[in-house]
Order: sequence, then structure tokens, then C-alpha cells
Amino acid sequence: MGARCSKFSFCWWHSHLKPSLLDSSDLENGEKNAFPPFTQFKLEELKAATNGFSSETIVSEHGEKAPNVVYKGKLNDGRWVAVKRFNKSAWPDSRQFMDEAKAVGSLRSERLANLIGCCYEEEERLLVAEFMPNETLAKHLFHWENQPMKWAMRLRVGLYLAQALEYCSSKGRALYHDLNAYRVLFDQDGNPRLSCFGLMKNSRDGKSYSTNLAFTPPEYLRTGRVTPESVVYSFGTVLLDLLSGKHIPPSHALDLIRGKNFLMLMDSCLEGHFSNDDGTELVRLATRCLQYEARERPNAKSLVSSLLPLQKETEVPSFTLLGIPDEISTPTEPLLLTPMGEACLRTDLTALHEILEKTGYKDDEGIANELSFQMWTNQMQDTLNSKKQGDTAFRAKDFTAAIDCYSQFIEGGTMVSPTVYARRCLSYLMMDMAQEALGDTEKAQLVSPDWHTAFYLQAVAFFSLGMENDAQEALKEATRLEAERNTV
Repeated sequence: MGARCSKFSFCWWHSHLKPSLLDSSDLENGEKNAFPPFTQFKLEELKAATNGFSSETIVSEHGEKAPNVVYKGKLNDGRWVAVKRFNKSAWPDSRQFMDEAKAVGSLRSERLANLIGCCYEEEERLLVAEFMPNETLAKHLFHWENQPMKWAMRLRVGLYLAQALEYCSSKGRALYHDLNAYRVLFDQDGNPRLSCFGLMKNSRDGKSYSTNLAFTPPEYLRTGRVTPESVVYSFGTVLLDLLSGKHIPPSHALDLIRGKNFLMLMDSCLEGHFSNDDGTELVRLATRCLQYEARERPNAKSLVSSLLPLQKETEVPSFTLLGIPDEISTPTEPLLLTPMGEACLRTDLTALHEILEKTGYKDDEGIANELSFQMWTNQMQDTLNSKKQGDTAFRAKDFTAAIDCYSQFIEGGTMVSPTVYARRCLSYLMMDMAQEALGDTEKAQLVSPDWHTAFYLQAVAFFSLGMENDAQEALKEATRLEAERNTV
């Protein structure tokens, strides 16, 4: 995804192309190796990625109340993913679930948040997709904070969504279930993508529409079946969202349009920012999509053809139009990482263990430990024994024992050692106890405020907790402190 890709972002290909130059063949990109392959994940991997399916990692619209919940997760290789966890009874036949997932997973397009894997173990059924970090169309249209979505961006959303549907149709997957503004996601570059999750029903025999009946295609209400024309009807409701900035029922919108009051339909935030001709053209397209008779609606290819000529500001990147931070025009100078910094960036705990073992306690030199003779004779030996036992366990990679022994040393209160905090921190990380590890990095920084190791380990703890920005800041500070130390 161009210059905005970084080691921290989950991105797989370049996407700075003019909208007018893209068709369905371009969208596939022709290079299968440019896309993540479809993988069958183990349940333990996905549990670890989502902190045991913690409620704190839920990103789906209805939270835990939804029958199928979507979690944000981080895989062992550092990639961020969206994990959809189905209701236990949704897909009783694991083979049928796998076949459906593989069919959707064979699709690869720049216009989709692609399905990169699945999992079926025991009663669990999970889908794994690329994670899109910049929210949903619903968020940017209905709940914006800094600025309303610009007209050029709304036109681009319409086009990219139409291109996604055209691509899926060309690959034999024309049916999309419950298309709405929550299904359109924005990637690292601010480009809109269609969620792959809607290409599979929520269950083998389940409903295809969960939204308000006022937004449901009329033929679905009659037959309970989704057709390609039903998907175009839903696309029409998304066009209404883009025009109005609100979720207006199609019947009400069509009444306004028939009464030639289409300007009343338009988002007041757009006043003066679009031509009447463009507005009329988009309203006309929405009206065609919302025809009562399914056969009178345009197909996906026709949608693309209608939207291409309307595009504005095609040279302006999507992240600029969307108003998200410009990381391309103000690139930060890359960090010159030391071996310890590299290990932290990879969250390579084994390498960090080796570094801490090799360093030993030399960084504790100069730490004040004022002890009376009485304290030395009565308490010191027990404290030193706890530390020695902790070091033995740490060397042997018995991290549970190391935590216990180092905790006894710390609780003894007779000596202060930032290295012990660092070793206990890494032991916590090895045991997937990132919150406890973070606490130890803060204690080490209190004892030794300029100690680079404490900040490096803090970065790893932040990475493990999914706090990317904080992790990067800690990594920068650690790198700076280590560089200063080495120049003294």
C-alpha cells in the first residue's frame, strides 16, 4: 500500500492508482504472491491473537450482543487481523463451512478486505480477514468528529464499492449479504474496501439481512432469497447514505426524488461543494438501483461505468480526502535500531532473553542500596538467595519459578535492582502476562530513569497489548537513550 506501509501496519500491496484507471482485472493485480495466502489457523493461534477472545478486542457494531462477533487480533508474525467468531450452531457441518470459506478466500482484490484464513476446531467456526484500521463508512458519514466526508471521497467510495461488487461478480460470487455502510471499511491508506465477511451468510440456513426491514430489498421480503439484483438494491441504499450523510429509508428518499426535491435529500454539509449536475446524476443512479422490479436495476458493471465519469480530485490520495494523518508527505526518519531494538520490533522474546542473560547485572552498578549491618546479617542472605534462585530459573527458562523468586527478592525490600524488574518483566511476557510486564517496566524506570533496557521492554509490552503508537514512542526513546549511552 505504497509509502504508507510500515513494519507496524498490515498491508500487502501498492494502491496509489487513479480510480479512472482501474477495472476488475487491475484489481486482482495479477500477482497472487502480492496478497496474503489463505490459511487454516489453529484455534490456539486465534485465542492468543485476541487475548482469549477478550471483550476489549471486539470491534463489531453490536459488541458482545451480536450473534457473530468480530475481534481485532494480532498474529504471532505481527500482522493485525479481524476475526469473526460465529455462533456455535451457525455452521454445524465443518466441511460445508470450510468449502464456503475457501471459496471466499480465493478472491483477492484491492477493493476487498480480503479473507486470509479460517478455523474450525471443536464447535468453533472462525473467519480471519485483513484488518482495516480506519473505521467504517458509517463512522465517517454518520458519526464524524473533525470534518464531514468530502464530496470527492463520497464519489470514490461509490466507485470503489461498485468495483468490488463487479470483481466479485466476475469471480462467481455476486451475492453479498446485508450490504450497508458498516460493511465498507477504510484501509491504512484511507481507501474504501468491502468487507469479505458479507460474502458468507451468518449461518448455513440463516437470514441474509439483519438490518431494518425498511432497507431490505422488496423481493427478499417476498421470497427470503438474495439475488444479484438484491445486492444492487442495497448498493442504492448506500448511495443514499453518501448523498444525505444519514441513513434514510429508501421509500422516504424516493418520495423526495419523485417530488423533484432531491436537494432536500442532500447532506447540508455539502452545500456549495458539488455541482447540481453531479448531484442529479448520483440521485438518478440511486433511483435506478432502488427500482421495485429487480430486472429494472443496473448490474455491477453498469454501476462502475456510471460512477467513473463522476470522479473528482483523482490525483488526491484517499487519506487526504478522508482527513486522516498524512504519513506520506511528512515521513519520519527511520530508526537505526540496535540488535536489542530489532528484537523488540519483532517481539522476539528468545533474543531478548539471550541479551539479558549476556548483560547480567552490570547495569545495576551505581544503584544505591544503603543497608545497616543488622539488615545485612539478618535479611540479606535470604534476599540474595531469592535472586540467585531466580537467576537460575531464568537461565533455565523456567519462567514461572523465575517470577516467584524475583517476586520474593522484590518483596523483601532490602535491595533495589532494575535488572530484576527487567528479568521479571521478560518472564511475564514469556507467560503472556503483558499487563504485569508493563508494570515492571515502569518500576524499572522509576529506579533508573535513563535506562534504555526498561524502555525497550516497555515497547515490547505495549506491542503485546496492541498499543502500537505507545510501543513506537517507547522504542524511539529506548533507541535515543542507548545512543546517548554509547557516545559517553
